[in-house]
Amino acid sequence: MKVIVINGSPRKNGTTSILLNEAIKGAVSQGAETELINLYDFNYKGCKGCLACKNKDGKSYGMCAIKDELTPILKKVIDADAVIIGSPIYFSSLTGEARSFMERLIWPRMGFEGSGSPKKIIPTGYIYTMNVENITDDVLGYSYKDHFKSIELQTQWGMGAAESLSVTRIYNYPLETEYSKYFSTLINPNGTVEDTEKRKEEFITDCDKAFELGIKLAKQSTISN
Repeated sequence: MKVIVINGSPRKNGTTSILLNEAIKGAVSQGAETELINLYDFNYKGCKGCLACKNKDGKSYGMCAIKDELTPILKKVIDADAVIIGSPIYFSSLTGEARSFMERLIWPRMGFEGSGSPKKIIPTGYIYTMNVENITDDVLGYSYKDHFKSIELQTQWGMGAAESLSVTRIYNYPLETEYSKYFSTLINPNGTVEDTEKRKEEFITDCDKAFELGIKLAKQSTISN
């Protein structure tokens, strides 16, 4: 059983990475072999709209035809039994690297009409990290919950199964940050001392949930395949 874990954050030791490592521990507890991949280590771009992956008579049918540093990573995911993808929310969505990765992984595996029946089901889990109070709050006319639902629906079309863990109230800045050096509309972007302690307690629970997500994805992979 192989679970590929994708870090879509530019930070290798940040909140997203910590949660992904908890998910790894959960998967390993079920006997899974895991591999962590940091997307920002690689040079690649998103979908070019060439449609080679849709040419039924072409050699790249069902897979991305672009050849670059992402190509072997895509193959690892397709060959795996499950995948866990973590990304902070930048500008109300996944990071650019995570988005480009998803375009080239999922689009080749789904049809123009949206629905699709992947030949191989690869259970997929997302871990989203963001500094908002609640994913159901209205943001720019929509909620993060609705946005994530859209991502996961398209993932289901291409991968067969998807679910997520949303981690809110994370820090915009490291706790030791000297805020006066950075532009912010908040006096203290990380909140009060009391709130900081509360967030630490919440994050322990979030780590437990990430561990459980790793367990769940590992178990799903054995059932699906």
